[in-house]
This record gives sequence, structure tokens and C-alpha cells, in this order.
Amino acid sequence: MYKKYFKRLIDLVVSFIGLIILSPIMLIVALLVKVNLGSPVIFKQERPGLNGEIFTLYKFRSMTNAVDENGELLPNKVRLTKFGKLLRSTSLDELPELYNILKGDMSLIGPRPLLPEYLERYNEEQKRRHDVRPGLTSLSAANGRASLSWDETLAMDVYYVDNVNFLMDCKIILKTIIAVVKRKNISSDRGKFMGSGSRKQV
Repeated sequence: MYKKYFKRLIDLVVSFIGLIILSPIMLIVALLVKVNLGSPVIFKQERPGLNGEIFTLYKFRSMTNAVDENGELLPNKVRLTKFGKLLRSTSLDELPELYNILKGDMSLIGPRPLLPEYLERYNEEQKRRHDVRPGLTSLSAANGRASLSWDETLAMDVYYVDNVNFLMDCKIILKTIIAVVKRKNISSDRGKFMGSGSRKQV
């Protein structure tokens, strides 16, 4: 009952209220991004959502457009400034995803939406992470986040799909807030790479 009906209702209410209450903060962040990193202020990227269907994810940009002498973008670690790192460590760059939640692309809680090219690399069990909407936060984000290996993260995603309930969602929200406040294991899914728990900026 919760998974089928009430979860989406909670997403709608919380994302709508969140966008209203947090709009002053989002405006300030947008201005700071404009000053520190330039335009566009919003970073858009295609990600697979429910049933693997592609949607456009929105975030505040956290990297510059710095290029080399050939006009090619410099590596992510070079373009990620101190300001960008601050946005990520506080998860302020994630605030525009409330709009994705309101639209129905995402949920407050669910497996984090990764890159489309990973779709063909999942095994059959791992593909089940797309049986629910991707989330602003996730079970893995609340239980280690950056410290988890790739396989551990996907295993938690599937566990969430099979066991989602209201109490679990409440616990995930609480633990995520604590992790963000403490800035503990805050490197996001952008650092995940397929296989062996290695890391790559994406």
C-alpha cells in the first residue's frame, strides 16, 4: 500500500513544499554558481529512471568549463573548484532534483540514478534497481555512500526495492541528514565506476 500509493503522495507534498521553502536558498546558490562557475547555472544530464526510461536530471553545476589548448575540457578534478566541492559536500547541488521529484522522474528515496551507459553492464539482479523511481537519497547514501564498493551499492539498491516501507524511508532520511551535517562519506554517485569498487568521475 505504501509503495504503491502513499510514497508518491509524500514525494509530491514534500517536493512541492520543499521547492517553496527552499527557493530563497536555491536563488542564493544559483547566484553564487553564476559568479563562481559561470553559466549555465543548472547542469542537465540524461539518467535512467523507473523501468530504465531516460529522463533529464537537474543539478546546480559544480565544475567550470575550463579547457586545454585544444579546446577540450580539462579533467573533472581540475574543473572541480573549492566552491564546487563545497556544493557537493553540503549536497546543495542536489536541490534542483526536487523538481525531478515533483515531475515524477524521481522519488525522495530510491537507488541513485546513474549514467545510461551502465544499463547494459548490470546483471539481471542489478537491473531490478530500476523497478522503483530513483531517489534524491538512497539506502547506500545513508549507509556509507562513498565508502561502499560498486557491488555493495547495487546490492543495497536491490534490497531497497524488495523491502521498501515507510519506516525504512524515515530511517534513510534521518541518516542522510546526519551524514550531510557531519559531511561524512559525502562523495556522491559521480565517483562510482563499474566493477571492483574503483572510482571514476562521471
